[in-house]
Amino acid sequence: MNKQLVLVGILVGALGAGTAYAQAPATQDKAAKPAAKDQPSKPAAKKPVRHAAAMGNEKGHTAPKPQPETAPTPSAPSGDLALGTVHLTKGVKADGKALSPGVYQVRLTAQTASPDAKGQTKQLERWVEFVQKGQVKGREVVTIVPQSEIDKVQKDTPPPANGSKVETLKGGDYVRLWINKGGNHYLVHFPV
Repeated sequence: MNKQLVLVGILVGALGAGTAYAQAPATQDKAAKPAAKDQPSKPAAKKPVRHAAAMGNEKGHTAPKPQPETAPTPSAPSGDLALGTVHLTKGVKADGKALSPGVYQVRLTAQTASPDAKGQTKQLERWVEFVQKGQVKGREVVTIVPQSEIDKVQKDTPPPANGSKVETLKGGDYVRLWINKGGNHYLVHFPV
């Protein structure tokens, strides 16, 4: 019991000393002149803080740091565009509604997805429609990735030019439709 009290006392003392040290007033500027003995003491005047770049000869960072090059604004097809025919081997959800397995014609629409995805170029988030026997059976948001940027977005092997592939992603919760057409990659992710 005595050992516990000693340890608690040491701990309280150490914490108290640390708190007192942290709350101690800052030392005065070394350049301040000491007050004369016969004059009443005046509080030291505070010096304004200035940015290093605004202080004459002192070293400071005056030029902006070099920024990485930005990619040019990507181009995407405007208007409607037929992307090809795909075969979905299992049922998925498109825009929250069931889309049965089967063969579909995929058509890119001019309608952009909303609400806007932050950080995305508006024309690269659009809707695609899944058409079967002339009727739209479902629609889903597609992400359009230019050929020059696909290696930054996807690590898998892309489908051949003017081709597509449908694959279940790791975990089995999503199916990805990947279409490669006209220098752009079109990625659609369906919940299962």
